[in-house]
Order: sequence, then structure tokens, then C-alpha cells
Amino acid sequence: MAVLTPERTESAPEDPGPRRRVPLPRPLRQPTPPLPGDRRLAAVLTALLGVATLVTRLWDIRYPADLVFDEAYYPPEALEVLELGYEYNRGYTFIVHPPLGKLLIAAGEHLFGYDSFGWRFPSAVAGTIAVVVLARLARRLTGSTLLGLVAGLLLALDGFSFSVGRIGLLDVFLQMFVVCAVACLVVDRDRVRQRVREGSDRMTDRMARQGFRLGPRGWRIAAGVLFGSACAVKWSGVYFLALFALLSLWWDRAAWRDAGVTRPTRVALRRGLPGAAWALGVLPVLTYLATFTGWFRGENSQGRHWADQHPDTAFPFVPGALRSLWHMHGEWLTFHNGLSTPHPWESGPWSWLVDGRPILLWNPQGLTDADGNQVIRYILMLGTPTLWFLFAPAMLWLLWRAVARRDPAAVTVGAAIAAGWLTWFVNLDRTMFIFYMAPAVPFFVLAVTLVLQDVLGRPQASALRRQVGLGVVSLYLAVVAMTFAFFYPVLTGAPLTHGEWLQRMWFPSWF
Repeated sequence: MAVLTPERTESAPEDPGPRRRVPLPRPLRQPTPPLPGDRRLAAVLTALLGVATLVTRLWDIRYPADLVFDEAYYPPEALEVLELGYEYNRGYTFIVHPPLGKLLIAAGEHLFGYDSFGWRFPSAVAGTIAVVVLARLARRLTGSTLLGLVAGLLLALDGFSFSVGRIGLLDVFLQMFVVCAVACLVVDRDRVRQRVREGSDRMTDRMARQGFRLGPRGWRIAAGVLFGSACAVKWSGVYFLALFALLSLWWDRAAWRDAGVTRPTRVALRRGLPGAAWALGVLPVLTYLATFTGWFRGENSQGRHWADQHPDTAFPFVPGALRSLWHMHGEWLTFHNGLSTPHPWESGPWSWLVDGRPILLWNPQGLTDADGNQVIRYILMLGTPTLWFLFAPAMLWLLWRAVARRDPAAVTVGAAIAAGWLTWFVNLDRTMFIFYMAPAVPFFVLAVTLVLQDVLGRPQASALRRQVGLGVVSLYLAVVAMTFAFFYPVLTGAPLTHGEWLQRMWFPSWF
């Protein structure tokens, strides 16, 4: 660490007078762990995990061939985008989400045709990407390739994430973009810390007061594009954008503080805020608007000519297309805030943590086998219970790590859980479903992974302690894997007898 006060020289007077005292760096109690050196091995193992995940997602993904649950909306709208470039302005209004998710579904329909495989293939790819990126993110947060693979494997074995990765809904794309955006911002955090640390070795007294330039921050720009893409799938992505934009500035402040600058808050704002305003403010908005290109070009897209029909509205100097887009967004906001129609599969945020009300996606009636016995095919959007039942305790453990240890990983994961889960408590009167949890689930999995990190023990622990910890972690992974295998038939609609089906219906709310 460089000395930030001017050095004495032989020509200096014996009493130079009062000197500015530079505060010593105040590092975190638990600093960010360094990345392990097994980069190539980690990449190979993560790639293998990704291939295995994609295979399980694609296996028999055509079943059922019909549209299930909210597939009644999104694949047909994606087909309209594919054929017309926009969603057709129908007499009834169910187009209440931005277009990016439907554009991605349309890509699958373009490649494989308008059938169940075509509109579900993009979801399988997105779910696989989320698993791979989560494994890399966990490796960076924990400094352990093993724990990174554990996090990715847990997400791959989660029945809920498995289900949303095999259906043509929007939420898996939101999950993918959010996980990728957070991962990019965490890489940016580590790169900034490295640059500040290296620059502190040659820091002058003036730099100690004003900081120095950090150069281009490509990872933060990538995060801005990805956060904008998340918002262009569903608006709930904006919570992640807002919270992590603030957290990014806080990380900058921590880097400057640890380098010993005198006013880290001022330096972080001066050196980081202009770039953050562009990367995490303007760029996400531009990305979001870019996804409406087809809407701007379409003559019959929903609400496209509202301003032409209402020429006396406010701000007439704003182009009509933008005023029409703004008005349509206002209608969407009114729809979402006022959505309170009772639904048999609705649920609240508290129940999501314990699989309180999973969604029945498919249950054809009157099926029998060759002997005339009843056959049940049941597709339930159900989180793996042995994983999900640990979410609430893991969240409490996360809070303890954040407060007692001031653990950066716990703070990062906690911020994502707050953005993806706590924000749903703002309007509890709204009709909600468990698939709204999709972008938060990877971070609950990370919370469980941090618990397993403490079970495993510190690297400095005794060999016996580490062996016992590794055994407990391996046993838990085996239990989760067996639970996933046990519930696999009700995740895929495999034929079951009535007795076999009842064995998997643990709670009345699952019927």
C-alpha cells in the first residue's frame, strides 16, 4: 500500500508543521475471495453441466403438443411478431408485456415451426444459460469451483426452474437476463477493485483526494444492456436494475475506501456516477426501446396511432409514436396494478418459499392404459421440495452473514432476493402466481450455496472438518437429486397410476 502523505526529504525543516492525516484502509471483515486457479477445469466442468441441463430440458419437450396455461397468449403473439413484425391490435387487450420475450419465442418458431417444440426450445436454451452463468457467478462469489458447480447443479435439479425451462412463457427469459446482468456487474466490481488496488501503489496526494480514471468498463455496459433486456421481457426487471445500479456505486465507494482515499463517497460519485448514468441509466432505456422497433414500424400494432386519434394531448412537441407508446405503457400499468381477478392457481409471496401453491399446467382427463386402468398425466410447476424448504432458513443465514461478517457475497445475493421477491409485497391485493419467482430462484439457490459453504468449512479448517463438511454437502446434493427424480413424473406429465400420483401430492394445495 502506497503512503499517501508526502515523504520527508533531507532539505525539509525539522518541524514541517501539521500534516494531513490519511485514514488507513478499512477492509471488509470478510474480503472477496480470489478466484481459484483451475480456470480451464472449471470451464470444462461447467460446460458439461450445461450440456446435461440442456438435454434434460429438451427431452420429450414436445409433450403436450397443445398450448398449456399462459402459452395461450405468448406463442400466438410470437407468431404474429414473426409474420407481421409486431403483435396485432386485436379487439381485446391481452398484450400487456414488452416484446422481447415473444421475440425470443418467435426465434424458436422460425427455426422449428409453429409447434410445441418450436415455441418451447428457446425456453430450454434460456434455462440452460441461467444454470451455466449461475455456476460461474457462484464460483466468483465464493472463490470455489466446487461451490460454483454445486449452485449450478442445484438450479438444474430445481423442479420449478426445470418446468419454466420447458414451457413457452416469458419468465425464464427474465431469469436468464437477470442472472447474466448481475454476473456481469459482479465481474465489473472485481475489475474495478483490481484497477484501484493497482493504481493505489502510485497514488499521489492529489489522487488520494480526487481518485483517478479507471478506464473503460465494458462489463458494466454489458450489464446495462442485459438489465434493459430483462425489463423488455417483464417490467419486474426494473427492480433488479435499480437496486444493482445503487449497489454498483456502493462497490465503487468500497474500492476507493479500501485504497485509502480521504473521501471515498465523493470520489466514487465523481469517478463512477457519470459512467453509471450512461451504462445503467441511458443504455437500458435505449435497449428497451430498441425492442419496440417492430411496434414503431407496424401500422396495426397495438396503440400505435393513439396520438393521431388524440391530437390535443399534452406535450404535442413529442413525436406521436412516442406519445402513443407512453399511453400504452400507462394502460399496461393500470392493468397490472388492478389485476385482482380470482384464479384457482394464484398464490402469494409468502407461500412461494415453501411451494405453497404450485401451478397445474396440464391434466388431461379420462386416460386409461391397455387394461382399462386409470392413468394420470399431471404437469405441476413445482419446486424441488428439499431445495425450496431450505430457502427461508438460508435467507436468515444470509442476513446473519451480511450483518455479522459484512460478507460481500451475502450482500449481493440479498439484494437480488429483495429485488425479485420482497418487491412483490408492495401490492398484495394483486393476483400473483408462483412463476413470478423465476428471476429470484437462482439467488435463493445461491443463498443455499452459501449455507453449504459454511457447512463445508473454511479452507484453513482441519482435514477431518473438511471431510465431514464435504460428506454433508454431498449427502444433501444426493437428497435433492433423488427428490427431483421422484417428482420428475409430475414435472413432465409421465403416466402414473392413481396411487403413484397420490404419493407425490404431499399437500392439499398441490391438487
